[in-house]
Amino acid sequence: MRTVVLIMILLGSLQAEAQLFTKERVLNKENFDKKRWSWGYFLGMNFYDFQIRYKDEAQDINVDKAPSFNVGLIGNLRINDYLDLRLEPGVVFANRNLTFPNFEAQNDAFREVKSSYIHIPLLVKFSTKRLNNFKPFVVAGASISHNLSSNQDNPDDNSAGQFRMKKQNYYYEVGFGVDFYLEYFKFTPSIRGVFGMSDELVRDENPNSPWTSNIESLKTRGIFINFTFQ
Repeated sequence: MRTVVLIMILLGSLQAEAQLFTKERVLNKENFDKKRWSWGYFLGMNFYDFQIRYKDEAQDINVDKAPSFNVGLIGNLRINDYLDLRLEPGVVFANRNLTFPNFEAQNDAFREVKSSYIHIPLLVKFSTKRLNNFKPFVVAGASISHNLSSNQDNPDDNSAGQFRMKKQNYYYEVGFGVDFYLEYFKFTPSIRGVFGMSDELVRDENPNSPWTSNIESLKTRGIFINFTFQ
């Protein structure tokens, strides 16, 4: 993930330097941002994790996270030259594995958590003035997701090997990126942090469950690296 971020920053820096110091000043898609509405799609990857808070001090639950992917659509409403309102509905796939301490048997200690989210962020985009063919920006907003893989209503719990999570969750998001105006379209790489505001854990029926009794809250947090085409 760090390598991907560094590559994106390096490419952005090289493009910015070339745009600023070259004598050529041909503007691509010069009137693109003057449209009231614009549309597009994005492809990307995500690195989802869990933020776990405990009731009492104890050995941490290990979260093994793997990169996955996300895809979706973009609807952009221009407010003025520096401010846009964006809706980015998409599908997010996430893979996380939990290893609980103090279990001898592997089937008791290990829980695989595969999630498929319908993810809907509403974001405010704050842009700088366009500099030749690029324009940096930051975004912030809130989002809601519906976990299609949720087993919230499953009567079985961890005693039967089922780690349960809630269907609906809420987040806040912050990030940054750069719009690059190419000859035929606008290309935008961006990085965004996603932070859960709601507890996603469905606790076991047993109040003394060795899996869930000491968990105060379990919330998703992660990073999106998106590539947008408009």
